[in-house]
Amino acid sequence: MTYTPPIQEQKFLLRHIVALQDFAGAEDFTELSAELSDAILDGVGALAAGEFASLDRIGDTLGATWSPEGVTLPDGFKAAYRAYVEGGWGTLAGPVDHGGQGLPQTLAAVVLEDLGSANLGFSLINMLTPGAIEALKHHGSKELQDAWLPKLVTGEWSGTMNLTEPQAGSDVGALRAKAVRQPDGTYRIEGQKIYITWGEHDLADNIVHLVLARTPDAPVGTKGISLFLVPKFLLDANGDIGARNDVRCVSIEHKLGIHASPTCVMSYGDEGNCVGYLIGAECGGMRAMFTMMNNARLNVGLQGVSVAERATQKAVAYAQARIQSARAGAASRDPVAIIEHPDVRRMLIRMKALTQAARALTYYAVGQVDRAALGVEGAQARVDLLTPLVKAYGTDIGVEVASLGVQVHGGMGYIEETGAAQHYRDARITPIYEGTNGIQAADLVGRKLGLEGGTVFARLIADIRADATGEGALMALTDAVEGVATHMANASADDRLAGSYPFLTMLSVVTAGWLMTRQLAAAEGSDGDPVFLAMKKAAARFYLDQIVPEALGLEPAARAPADILYSIPAEAFAA
Repeated sequence: MTYTPPIQEQKFLLRHIVALQDFAGAEDFTELSAELSDAILDGVGALAAGEFASLDRIGDTLGATWSPEGVTLPDGFKAAYRAYVEGGWGTLAGPVDHGGQGLPQTLAAVVLEDLGSANLGFSLINMLTPGAIEALKHHGSKELQDAWLPKLVTGEWSGTMNLTEPQAGSDVGALRAKAVRQPDGTYRIEGQKIYITWGEHDLADNIVHLVLARTPDAPVGTKGISLFLVPKFLLDANGDIGARNDVRCVSIEHKLGIHASPTCVMSYGDEGNCVGYLIGAECGGMRAMFTMMNNARLNVGLQGVSVAERATQKAVAYAQARIQSARAGAASRDPVAIIEHPDVRRMLIRMKALTQAARALTYYAVGQVDRAALGVEGAQARVDLLTPLVKAYGTDIGVEVASLGVQVHGGMGYIEETGAAQHYRDARITPIYEGTNGIQAADLVGRKLGLEGGTVFARLIADIRADATGEGALMALTDAVEGVATHMANASADDRLAGSYPFLTMLSVVTAGWLMTRQLAAAEGSDGDPVFLAMKKAAARFYLDQIVPEALGLEPAARAPADILYSIPAEAFAA
């Protein structure tokens, strides 16, 4: 089944949720226009539906291949990546001083969404490079920026993020990678990193690793961590690719999904000569890395949207083509397409509503990134509050929608040849990486609710209330969310964390529901494509009437103390 970019839906959100038209004429976005925005959506849609989508099943069935010489991708991937680079798609939101176009991040997010829907595993090569660019842009020296940013911006060189080590897992403070300063100001890096997305491949000319490591005598924990730029190839005196650095991929993981994305075990300094360059100050690594990580978390939430869109398209096409049984309430006993059966329609409209809600939440958050870049007061604080929601809720929706896609296919969905199972397998990693969704929930209740003394959260709730008039379920959920937030502020650490995940879902749903009311109002006041608008209104109404009330049922879990969790010893779980 082919992929069709949802351009009409994307344009609707850019206008009514992001309000991209407000950015036109802004000093930072001088080149932005409606014509340029439309051309970007059309152009990347063609790239995604063509070169990227055609490799989706090939990437899943053949995948990346490791050898002692490196990692290779199947035929066609190098040409497709070259088309991405030559089309300038990586430069859209890149800094102008280093070859970027300086356009809004929201347009770059549309590019990532389409490429992810077309080929999720392949698109991961494009996801982490922007984060590396942001880290260098905000924390790197001018010398590092001038040397490395131009070709990262174009995509000629790709970027990675190296945090996880075998013994540390999500506890970044337990890492053991070492960095020893040399007389020339560089560092010698030594250690091993695991789960490094696109850590080695044959598509780009160079790979720029951003690596967390600890200098001698650094404090224990995260306070003693520094960030280093460690390239696959060093640069010569002219800034061109020179000698191979002492870094190599020793293996790649055999995964449930995203087979086109090599997930690498990276070894640094096996020969004692791995060169790294300090980004920022010694022991300032976590601050710099969070710049990259927060960018990645928004993009991972967007991956949930991507896989949900592709799974929905596949399920709709199958339901329209599959003829089986008469419709129960019809006079005719002739078999009909399964899309005519009520339960199939329930699943399909749920898929549409969830996907549209997650997309709106993600686009809105990235739009706030752009507003923050323009100096809009409160925009960055709202991004900070919404980031765990986008990452966790977006990926939870991706998994649920992909699972529903398998269900719509029935038995055929469990058979690999239909492709429905691939989306489910691909989606399952997204709630795990870039900070598990449980970590996102802990971040929400432990840090984000208290931003600026709780006023950031209060302003969001006030905005929701202003648009929720007449929506009884949404107002009730808003009340419940506010009440649980007050409870969280006075609860013990264990009790807060015990209820954090259901609370994150409640806050995500109420925020997405708010954005659905705005879409509903815009659709009701529009005279555009009647079929599109009918689907938009139906999806919004379904979300508000059926999904929002579901989240109300999470309030008891969000308020429940941790007592039941610790009422038994750990060994009892094996009983």
